Amino acid sequence: MVRYGLPVSAWVKSSYSGDNGGTCVETQPTPDGLVAIGDSKDRTLGAHIFAPTPWQTFVTAVRDGSL
Repeated sequence: MVRYGLPVSAWVKSSYSGDNGGTCVETQPTPDGLVAIGDSKDRTLGAHIFAPTPWQTFVTAVRDGSL
């Protein structure tokens, strides 16, 4: 399945996503420099697209526990 024209092989599953069927987030950069975020358990859901700075702000907040 291709989401938003992005190749299946380019998706990278988060290291925080386990193999036990839990939360499975995957990402990949888009050709225009944005960040695509998807659910690896259900690729039919499509993907959310974020600009790099807001995405990095979110990731940093999750890592430091402020979210």
